[in-house]
Amino acid sequence: MAGHSKWANIQHRKGRQDEKRGAAFSKIAKEITVAAKLGGGDAGFNPRLRVAVDKAKAQNMPKDKIDTAIKKGTGELEGVDYVEVRYEGYGIGGAAIMVDCLTDNKTRTVAEVRHAFSKHGGNLGTDGCVAFQFKHCGQLIFAPGTDEAALMDAAIEAGAEDVASNDDGSIEVITAPTEFIAVKDALEAAGFRPEFAEVTMKPEGETVFAGDDSVKMQKLLDALDNLDDVQEIYTTAVIDE
Repeated sequence: MAGHSKWANIQHRKGRQDEKRGAAFSKIAKEITVAAKLGGGDAGFNPRLRVAVDKAKAQNMPKDKIDTAIKKGTGELEGVDYVEVRYEGYGIGGAAIMVDCLTDNKTRTVAEVRHAFSKHGGNLGTDGCVAFQFKHCGQLIFAPGTDEAALMDAAIEAGAEDVASNDDGSIEVITAPTEFIAVKDALEAAGFRPEFAEVTMKPEGETVFAGDDSVKMQKLLDALDNLDDVQEIYTTAVIDE
């Protein structure tokens, strides 16, 4: 057994994404554009683009917006030239936070990220200060009640690295980043549709927050998430609802 309230936290995250759908579309469109620029506009031959497009579809992003973002990346339409940058720091109680950004102005972005950290009780750290607390992997989470034995058999056959049941009944499948799409496709073909599926930075440990500290930590995470240049936030913090 592993994980603390994994299912509740996934549902909480999805709910917050739904509340901010317009901003979510903008961030996904950026990722699609960068993925298409780096690896071409055909999702069948560009794994990063495939993941981004799948994420867009899961958020019900209109097809024309997806197509426009791809064309900006391939140069068929004029677009902004984004660069990728990652910031690392500490939240309440020293919880680790990594912030992935896509920006056209790194000076602006680092100033905004630093301000969000300092205003809400955190500290922006140096490169590598918390990265060792995370694992780069594919992560798929299935709803409580999923047939664990059947899922495990299918996942192992598909090439997954690990399968674990969480204390809330959800089941987690971990893959190598390069095997994520193949495992996801194989599991869906076998009838197992994940509620959450991304290539992510999975925390190796967890810091559980409750009470006032959970409120403070959530405010910090929200402040970072509300920045236009921020794409993804990874943290060891678990907010106990």
